[in-house]
Amino acid sequence: MRLLRSEENDKFSLTPTLRGTEIPPYAILSHTWEADNQEVTFKDIVDNTWRGKAGHRKIQFCAEQARKHGLRYFWVDSCCIDKSSSAELAEAINCMFRWYRDAAKCYVYLSDVSTRKHSGCPELLWESAFRQSRWFTRGWTLQELLAPLEVDFFSQDCIWLGDKKSLELQIHETTSIPVEALHGGSLSQFRIEDRMLWAVKRRTTIEEDKAYSLLGVFDVHMPLIYGEGEKKAFRRLKEEIDRASGIDGSRMAYSCLR
Repeated sequence: MRLLRSEENDKFSLTPTLRGTEIPPYAILSHTWEADNQEVTFKDIVDNTWRGKAGHRKIQFCAEQARKHGLRYFWVDSCCIDKSSSAELAEAINCMFRWYRDAAKCYVYLSDVSTRKHSGCPELLWESAFRQSRWFTRGWTLQELLAPLEVDFFSQDCIWLGDKKSLELQIHETTSIPVEALHGGSLSQFRIEDRMLWAVKRRTTIEEDKAYSLLGVFDVHMPLIYGEGEKKAFRRLKEEIDRASGIDGSRMAYSCLR
C-alpha cells in the first residue's frame, strides 16, 4: 500500500510501498471519478502537475479533512496506485476492501451534491440530491460503503452532511441494502444472492470491473484478466465464491446480474 503524506505549504509526497505494521493510521477517500484527463493520477503526483486538474480539489479536501482528525497520511485510489504496473493494480484491487475497512477515517466526496439554497426555495435540498447522487450507482463504491465502520459524507462544497449511521435510512432506501449490513459486521451473514442484488444496478467504466469490484464483498481473491469480458469475469468470481463457501450457491446470484 502506498500513501500520500501531507507536507508543508499544501504539498504532498508519496510514501514507498508499505506493508503490515509499517502502515500508519490513514484516512481514505471515496469518490466518483472526473473525466479521464481531469483525474489526478500517480504520474501527476510524481511530476507535481496535479494542481491543474479538476480532481485536485478532492485531493486537497481529503488532506485537509485528515489533518483535522490528526492524520498526516491518506489514500486516494486515482493517484496512489501506479496503474502502469499490472501487478500493483491487481494487488490493490484484491486488497482494497481491507484498505477501506482498516482506514481510521473514510470520507465520501459527493461532487454532484450541493448544500447551497436553490433560488426561490428557503430549504436546503441536498437530501434529494444525496439520494440521486451518482455515487450510489457506481460499482466500486459499494465496497467503499460497506467496508469501513464509519463513513462521513461531504458535499461538493466540502460541507459535512452526516455519517453512515445518521444517514442509514436514506442509504437503505436508496440502495435497498439492509441497515444491518451498514453497521460494519461480517457480510458472510448475508446470502450470496442478496449481496449480488446490492450490485445489480451499479455500473463500472470497464466491464470486467463489475465483477472485480465485488471481490471484497464476498471475501475472495482472484487474478485480474482485463479483456476477458464481463461473463468470464463473473464465471471466475462464481468459482471463487463456490470454493470459499463450499456450496454451489451463486448460480442464481449471477443470473440476476444478466
